[in-house]
Amino acid sequence: MSEFMDIYTRSSKSFRAATDTVLRKHGLRLGQNLLLAVLWENDGQTPGVIASKVSTTTPTIVKMANRMAAAGLLVRRRDKRDSRLVRLYLTEAGQDLREPVEKELHNLELQLTAGLEPDEVTTLIRLLHRVVNNALSLDCDSSDPDAVCEPPHH
Repeated sequence: MSEFMDIYTRSSKSFRAATDTVLRKHGLRLGQNLLLAVLWENDGQTPGVIASKVSTTTPTIVKMANRMAAAGLLVRRRDKRDSRLVRLYLTEAGQDLREPVEKELHNLELQLTAGLEPDEVTTLIRLLHRVVNNALSLDCDSSDPDAVCEPPHH
C-alpha cells in the first residue's frame, strides 16, 4: 500500500473513531451531527435537501431521521403547501445539543491539529478539499470490481 493510502486510511479511521466517541457521549451516532448542523442553521428542511447538503443519499437521511425521531431529537411534519413533502424539525432536546456538541467537536479539532501552525491547518484543509473533490470526480463504475477509475480531468 502506498504511503498516501496508508496514512489517509489510518487518519480517516482514527478521526471517525474519535468523533464517534465524542458524539456517543450525547447519544448520537456518527453522521447525525451533520444532520443536526443543517437543522441548527435552518430548521424545517426536507430529507432530500439535507442529503444534498451533507453529500449523502435521501434514504440515509430518512433512516437517520427515524432514529433521531425515536430518540426525541426531531419530529417530521408534512409541508403545509405540498403534503407530499416531509420536513424535519428539531425538538427542544435537539436544539439543546447544539452548544455541547459544537464545543466538544471544536475541542476535538484542536486536539487533532495540536502542534500545527494555523497556516498549516489552512493548507491541510485546502489539500484535503482537493483530495475529496478528486475522489468525487473519479470516472469509474463503483459496482464493477474490475473497473479502472480514471483520474479527474482538470
